Amino acid sequence: MSTDRKPVAALGIDLGTSGVRAALLSEDGSLVDIAAYPFPDAASARLPSTWWCGVKSSLAELASRNSFASLKGVAVDGTSGTVLAVDSGGMPVGEALMYNDPCPDRTIVERIGAQAPSDSPARGETSALARAIHLSRRSGVRTIMHQADWILMNLGLATPTSDENNALKTGYDLAAECWPNWLEACGMDIALLPVVKRAGSPLSRITAGGLALGLPRECRYFAGTTDGCASFLATGASNVGDGVTALGSTLVIKLACALPINAANNGIYSHRVLDFWLAGGASNSGGAVIRTFFDGEQLKAMTSKLQPDAPTGLAYYPLLGPGERFPINDPAYPPRLEPRPSDDLTFFQAILEGITAIEKSGYDRLAELGGPRVLSIRTVGGGAANPAWARMRENALGVPFLASRSAEASVGAASLVLAGKARWP
Repeated sequence: MSTDRKPVAALGIDLGTSGVRAALLSEDGSLVDIAAYPFPDAASARLPSTWWCGVKSSLAELASRNSFASLKGVAVDGTSGTVLAVDSGGMPVGEALMYNDPCPDRTIVERIGAQAPSDSPARGETSALARAIHLSRRSGVRTIMHQADWILMNLGLATPTSDENNALKTGYDLAAECWPNWLEACGMDIALLPVVKRAGSPLSRITAGGLALGLPRECRYFAGTTDGCASFLATGASNVGDGVTALGSTLVIKLACALPINAANNGIYSHRVLDFWLAGGASNSGGAVIRTFFDGEQLKAMTSKLQPDAPTGLAYYPLLGPGERFPINDPAYPPRLEPRPSDDLTFFQAILEGITAIEKSGYDRLAELGGPRVLSIRTVGGGAANPAWARMRENALGVPFLASRSAEASVGAASLVLAGKARWP
């Protein structure tokens, strides 16, 4: 973190799965300060009141150490697909439905399946549109909002407004830039949905609500994005061909593209972010497989002994059980973790090689579907700290591996404000 306290220009707020984080960036994109508010437990993480408490706490912490006088804008990201119903006063009507909650009414999901275009991200068991329709049937509902939308409203934005990225899984049409008529056939009253703007669009000057929280009068609200898109932007990736690999419990890859890639059969759809499209996929392989065989101490001891330039040749496909999503879409796809060598180090390296092969196959698959060839890769997640694995992956993919500017989604949200610099006051 910078110690010279440059004047702040952008504020990004991230509503993640485990807590709220807020970052202040200077005009040149340097991180000035960051504050965090962990959610106390899983139950409270579902409560809008907890989200708002986290935002206020984080802003108060930042304000105690920094002047907001030069702040030009604020943007918010939230978990993709988390929705809530609010009344005419902006208060939640009942509980929110989270990004991974199935719709309580199966008939809504079936109706969407019958009415929605075959390539729509609004389809499926965990459809955000289905959750929105279910919430819209509660008494007293005035607006259906996404998590980031509601926080922006609490910060003082007068008109309920969403962004294209959060609205995508609720059925928003990116090509026509509107809520499509087929939503009504699914049971969604379009009049209850928020206005939608492109991510990073300036919305309005700060109102009395924002002033009460210490935001300056010349500051603006900016349309935000999802936590996933914000995490991509945080790394510094921004050019077509830039890839970001997340090595966490699962392997997730994202690629900046000149044109959208939509392949419902592979679970792939594209977000529009600034002047590029962001496509990607998630494998069922990843760190969770490694953790089933080795504990932290074992991994620490073995990592320094890996030989990335001497492949094992075992050609594993590491999965916890049958079923893969991407780059192969097959619910019965079998794990391949045999033969298992007697040496744990060789076994560990072979698992890493297998995950690396899946990563390469994922980027190749995106190119086959119309995306660009990956030109550079930045890495986030726990696996990013393993230099031997990085060498292994760089050998396999044959492209430069670049350092990530940040792994903080809040930095990515603030980057949306900086991207709109030409439209600052």
